[in-house]
Amino acid sequence: MSDPKRGMRRALTSYGDEAFSLFLRKAFIKAMGYTDDALDRPVIGITNTFSGYNACHRNVPELIEAVKRGVMLAGGLPIEFPTISLHESFSHPTSMYLRNLMSIDVEEMIRAQPMDAVVLIGGCDKTVPALLMGAASANTPAIVLVTGPMITGSHRGERLGACTDCRRFWGKYRAGELDEREITEINGALAPSAGTCMVMGTASTMACMTEALGMMLPGGAAAPAVHADRLRAAEATGARAVGLAKDRLTPEQIMTPRAFENALRMLLAIGGSTNAIVHIAAVAGRLGIEVDLEAFDRLGRDTPVLVDLKPTGQHYMEDLFKAGGVTTILREIRPLLNEDCLTVNGRTLGENIDAAPAPFPQDVVRPFADPIFREGGIAVLRGNIAPNGAIIKQSAANPTLLQHTGRAVVFASLEDLAERIDSDDLDVAADDVLVLQSAGPKGAPGMPESGYLPIPRKLARQGVKDMVRISDARMSGTAFGTIVLHVSPESAMGGPLALIRNGDLIKLDTEARRIDLLIDEKELEARRLAWQPPPPRAEDDRGYRKLFLESVEQAERGCDFDFLKPPATTRTPTR
Repeated sequence: MSDPKRGMRRALTSYGDEAFSLFLRKAFIKAMGYTDDALDRPVIGITNTFSGYNACHRNVPELIEAVKRGVMLAGGLPIEFPTISLHESFSHPTSMYLRNLMSIDVEEMIRAQPMDAVVLIGGCDKTVPALLMGAASANTPAIVLVTGPMITGSHRGERLGACTDCRRFWGKYRAGELDEREITEINGALAPSAGTCMVMGTASTMACMTEALGMMLPGGAAAPAVHADRLRAAEATGARAVGLAKDRLTPEQIMTPRAFENALRMLLAIGGSTNAIVHIAAVAGRLGIEVDLEAFDRLGRDTPVLVDLKPTGQHYMEDLFKAGGVTTILREIRPLLNEDCLTVNGRTLGENIDAAPAPFPQDVVRPFADPIFREGGIAVLRGNIAPNGAIIKQSAANPTLLQHTGRAVVFASLEDLAERIDSDDLDVAADDVLVLQSAGPKGAPGMPESGYLPIPRKLARQGVKDMVRISDARMSGTAFGTIVLHVSPESAMGGPLALIRNGDLIKLDTEARRIDLLIDEKELEARRLAWQPPPPRAEDDRGYRKLFLESVEQAERGCDFDFLKPPATTRTPTR
């Protein structure tokens, strides 16, 4: 290769003699069996996020082989390398705590190793954001490939999908509607294949948003993990990575403020996971772009939920795939999109929509004029409880609770919640408001998905299915209910959420975008002056925990580390 900064000549180890560095590198890489001809080709890195703990990524080895095939068919040299792998159910205290660590791993490995482009393989919720964050910071040509959703399971003739149905059946079990034998049967039917949750949880949401953002090939978001189209997408992704290397098309050229606006429109139209707000803010932040929550809420006023898919609707991701995938959604919201945004295949978003197969009758994506929900799935709230913002997934809430005033029942921590929520002595009624404190980025730490507070057992047994719940935590994208999340500033920093007491009245007014504590300002100020920060924990003063607590930002800024982001120069949405 004539360019000294490409292929094996990139990112040379520092020995003080570049020619010797290249000589030594080639000597050792030849131990892998490569010829000089192979080593003279564009090098395409492939992230290997396989783990025996991560069923969402069970198919990664198979995908890597298909990516390699595509790279080689296009004349490149594929080289896989390992990164951290995160699964929601196998990350203590929460995968969100480790997302930034994975992003650092990805960024530094891209920088440290010779590659002209990189294929980012992810799936489970935090892996795709971490990969995009790392790639944005490294700014090497990059393209995303997701592992794909699972196929659905079945229980006694009923179609099942993780993890919306996990929560639905667990609620029935807590209420005494299912016995031990049946819940065990259901447990074995919820996740029948490799892949991510087959509902519109965080994994599926991030996949759809990544395609709308332009960082994934058209049609790449919805194909099931076990479908042949998933392997064909992998091969095409590998081939395109070689083109990206040749064109030197970098993430910052694709992930522009207007492209992030397209991704946010997609989030609203699919009734996607609330987690995506935090993740997209973190990805944008790596490029000096700030997500404007008020502008995002304005987008929601004219972007209806169109996808009839759990937890907002009834279908599953394989149904969206059969209905034409993300392109079907893009067609319906096309007048709202920035069609001139460049995508990884070198064409604009509008050109990709034009080039897609013709539409056909289907019942998964509704027409714009006949939505599932008249506004976007997520609304942004302000008020004296959340001066810096909070969010609610209004499309998955009980409509009768979206305007509600109730008495606060406060849990001071996750431990307090676990200890008292099922007590028969708990002073709680169906119209009360459950409040969880100390579950934010610093408080938990890691902002776990504990915002989906369980209905107190004694109320569940009475048939109560939903209550207003408020916290500085997150919730799974597979969850549903009238739940206020991401309250900022968080309670561990002395935010107003920390000042709520049992018996206080709280008013939720979703239409007015308000969440307020109904006490006078003097009393609130007295509580603020009396507030004491939580005592440090023994493990808070060392290692990654110490770094996390000192550097993590609040939800509206993506919960990224402050030192990983350049100063914000642009805000999005742009209108």
